[in-house]
Amino acid sequence: MLELDLLLVPFAREVFESLSHSDQMLYSELLEEEDQDLFTWLMQRSVPNDLRFEPIIRQILAHNSDAS
Repeated sequence: MLELDLLLVPFAREVFESLSHSDQMLYSELLEEEDQDLFTWLMQRSVPNDLRFEPIIRQILAHNSDAS
């Protein structure tokens, strides 16, 4: 889904390596979720059932906001 790529690819390229190992693992787990779920979470239309994802989602959104 192009919309996800626009958020996730820059984050992966520009931030991923600077994350802690646990956050890198969490990001990898996040990417295993369904695209439709990722989209609704990243558009802030709903929150993930697994609340562990909330901090990494906030980081992705903050990075996107900073890049704009």
